[in-house]
Amino acid sequence: MKHYNVAPPPSPPHSSAYQSLLRAGPRVKPLQQVHAHIIVTGSHRSLTLLTKLITLVCTAGSIAYARHLFRAISNPDSFLFNSLIKVSSKFGFSLDSLLFYRHMLLAGIPQSSYTFTSVIKACASLSACKFGRAIHSHVLVSGYDSDPFVQAALVTFYAKSSELIIARNVFDRMRNRTIVAWNSMISGYEQNGFSNEAVEFFYHMQSLGIEPDSATLVIILSACSQLGALSLGCSVHDYIIKKGFEINVALGTSLINMYCRCGNVIKAREVFDQMLELNVIAWTAMICGYGSNGYGLEAVDLFNQMINKGTPPNNITFVAILSACAHSGLVSEGRRIFSSMHTDFSLGARVEHHVCMVDMLGRAGLLNDAYQYIKELISDEERSPSVLTAMLGACKMHKNFDLGAEVAEHLLAVEPENPGHYVLLSNIYALAGRMDRVEMIRNLMIKRKLKKQVGYSTIEIDQKTHLFSMGDKSHKESRQIYGYLDDLMCRIREAGYVPVPGLVMHQLEEEETEYALRYHSEKLAIAFGLLKTGPRVSIRVVKNLRMCEDCHSAIKFISVVADREIIVRDKLRFHHFKSGVCSCGDYW
Repeated sequence: MKHYNVAPPPSPPHSSAYQSLLRAGPRVKPLQQVHAHIIVTGSHRSLTLLTKLITLVCTAGSIAYARHLFRAISNPDSFLFNSLIKVSSKFGFSLDSLLFYRHMLLAGIPQSSYTFTSVIKACASLSACKFGRAIHSHVLVSGYDSDPFVQAALVTFYAKSSELIIARNVFDRMRNRTIVAWNSMISGYEQNGFSNEAVEFFYHMQSLGIEPDSATLVIILSACSQLGALSLGCSVHDYIIKKGFEINVALGTSLINMYCRCGNVIKAREVFDQMLELNVIAWTAMICGYGSNGYGLEAVDLFNQMINKGTPPNNITFVAILSACAHSGLVSEGRRIFSSMHTDFSLGARVEHHVCMVDMLGRAGLLNDAYQYIKELISDEERSPSVLTAMLGACKMHKNFDLGAEVAEHLLAVEPENPGHYVLLSNIYALAGRMDRVEMIRNLMIKRKLKKQVGYSTIEIDQKTHLFSMGDKSHKESRQIYGYLDDLMCRIREAGYVPVPGLVMHQLEEEETEYALRYHSEKLAIAFGLLKTGPRVSIRVVKNLRMCEDCHSAIKFISVVADREIIVRDKLRFHHFKSGVCSCGDYW
């Protein structure tokens, strides 16, 4: 390999070679031609030219060529290393960024804040925790631990690595907190499932007079989506309009997701229709929103519009539209769309598409078709637990106990440590009256030390999220809530509500105590919402698990006696209850 012995010459920004590099831009073939010209003219001794060449090559995506150029330079300087570390990190070659940093250490070249900022970002992209901590120690030794850009990069790194306590410690020590650091902390909370903390941090940021940027708004809208916090989401939307933010694809899609996941599809469609630019992500978000809220026909219509307007769907789009078909009983449309994946768009079906197809056929009562689909059309590698779970759920829904037991055997053999499978099988046996089998499943769970996931529901009141779990009395207004709910249950009994037969006598799917039916978490949340809001205000509840049949029946009656619209988002979909009817049409 030829090595370039270079010495720092005068900066050549006006030289013909440098101008040729600028004209070539980040395009590999023109850069190769300029490289040859540099060698022929003897300009290869200019480190400035080689630095510009190698960064453009990396920007063009040819990392192998960039490595080759780097190895040919005998005495790289700090500017070249910093440029390489930054550009490789920026354009997705994070591992190479770390390798260039290692070469820099071996060459004995001192690091700068510029170095640390770039290499820590590379660690964040890779979730390279061990390497990132080592670089943090280099930061401390080098005395850059008070540099605001390095601190912001460290906050981002630790937040992305789920080390929120360390991220917060670094953040709290910052004297000059940049918007990047604030966004990293809020995003770290949101992405690690602490959406309440993300919202609180956002409020804290505002209380200090710090103006959010578009990235902040995207993050907080995602937190609102997780919490079902429509009130806060609406205030963020109002802020966007008031401050004149451009509703680009990222911000527009975040608004669509927020409104859809809070059950307001009409408002989501308004945002969608007002967007000047639509990409596949925005189309998919709106299709998914229609599907999860029970508007299957609208989802199919929008999917067709998307194709007619020249935006090809991707794999995620097909998951969204097939799920919409499954939840709305659109079997023929779903089959046609599934077939088009390969014939029209050359996309292969993945596990998630198979889950949608089995779910769609199973919900429609086509259990034999669904089971044949699993056995004949899905390979052994793709026959994942999620596919079998969809089949087992359909067997429970349509009370096909024999087939359910057969599917459950396969499911437990594949994933024996998932307590949800045992609970679902226990329910199937209970509905079939096989209480001996129910007891056997319970004992098996005890023996294997498996516990059911705890069910909880949340409701937003005055931009504050309240959490309820089944039978829990930790809320400061528990006495009033339980008293109101007892009265509410009496009123719906008088209106014709009857507890779903069989549920009281055996283990429920996801929540149980002696008050198993009356004090489910969603009923408590709804009672609190009715207590705290005025007439005609819609009640919006988010539940982490699938709603049970009894709650579904009870809430239909509650919507009548309370004269309210009640919207419940459970693990699978939305249920819009109004005047005794649910948007799912009892097809869920």
